[in-house]
Amino acid sequence: MAFDFEKLIVWRKTAELSEKVNEIVITFPANELYIVVSQFNRAADSISLNIVEGSTGQYAEFKKSLGYAFRSDMETVGCLHLALRRKYISDIGFEDLYKKCEEFLVMINALRKSLIKL
Repeated sequence: MAFDFEKLIVWRKTAELSEKVNEIVITFPANELYIVVSQFNRAADSISLNIVEGSTGQYAEFKKSLGYAFRSDMETVGCLHLALRRKYISDIGFEDLYKKCEEFLVMINALRKSLIKL
């Protein structure tokens, strides 16, 4: 693997979440295309993309980017709730993705805490 972020388990798992969200939102009604679908995709993508962006090796930037990834994860949870309330996803689908988002919050926080300021 050529890039450091590719070695991070949290990055791999959040990239998988992006794919899962993308698969789910294509089933949403067309009138949600520019509302929940767009926001859900962007929030889920931003988790992994912020990890990538911050992984340049600069402590302060990485820590800041992980904060953005954390907030994007929370935004994804918000989108999950909207999708459930609007009956676009099942309770089981909601629970599965919700648990993954919880796991990512823990992983992102642990990574942030593990960074050593040089």
